[in-house]
Amino acid sequence: MLITPAYAQTAGGSSDFLVTIFPFILVFAIIYLLILRPQQKRIKDHRAMVEAVRRGDTVVTAGGLIGKVTKVVDDSEVQVEIAEGTRVRVLRSTLSDIRSKTEPAPKEATKDAPKAANDEDAKS
Repeated sequence: MLITPAYAQTAGGSSDFLVTIFPFILVFAIIYLLILRPQQKRIKDHRAMVEAVRRGDTVVTAGGLIGKVTKVVDDSEVQVEIAEGTRVRVLRSTLSDIRSKTEPAPKEATKDAPKAANDEDAKS
């Protein structure tokens, strides 16, 4: 006969199952470490950046427009001045980058501290 008879295989143990499933577990672990985890970190950083936008920041929108934030309308929108006298309302989620952050207003006590330090340096 040209076809050999098929013989029944013996029942496999649990080690055969683990050897079979191990490559799938390994591939999933590699995908998680190289793709999913960095993407989640990027999303978290972008969300924090968008929540920290305030008036005076220079921003870049997803469409490539560069402008200065003139007003924070609400939690989801900001008003951006893209040219002198030209203001547009933009969704916060479409902001792709903050080019320059404005410095927070200094407190009265911190204004005097650097001045005093500079006076001491001048005396030396």
